[in-house]
Amino acid sequence: MDLSIRNTFLEVDDHEAALAFYRDALGFEVRQDVAMEDARWLTVGPPSQPDLGIVLQTVGVGRPADDAQALRELLAKGTLGGLVVATDDVDAAFERIQATGADVLQEPMDMPYGPRECAFRDPAGNQVRLTQRPKA
Repeated sequence: MDLSIRNTFLEVDDHEAALAFYRDALGFEVRQDVAMEDARWLTVGPPSQPDLGIVLQTVGVGRPADDAQALRELLAKGTLGGLVVATDDVDAAFERIQATGADVLQEPMDMPYGPRECAFRDPAGNQVRLTQRPKA
C-alpha cells in the first residue's frame, strides 16, 4: 500500500492575511480559492510539492457553536495547528520572511536535536517552523 498526504488543514480567521503570509512571505502557490456561504476554502502549497494542499479553512465553520467558539479562542492563543517546512538555507529564508513583517517566534538557531531552525506565527496564530535540510 502506497500512502501519501494530499491535504492538511489549518484554521484561520482572516483569509486575506493568511494569503499574504503563505503566498507572499513563504512563496506558496494558490491551488484553490473557493468562497462559500459562511466560509472560504483556500488551498496553498509549496511549488516543489504540487500534490500537497494546505487548506486554510475558516475557523469553526461547520461545528457546533460551543466548539467553534472554543476553536476561535484556541486559535487566538496560538495553540492550534502548525507546519514544519524544510528549506536548504534557514538563515536566508528567515531574512526573506522576516522582511515581510511576519511575526517572529524564534530566530535561526542550532537545535540540540540536530537541525538549524527558526519559527514564525502566521496571522491567525498558527506556528510555522522552518528547518534546514541536512547537508549531504
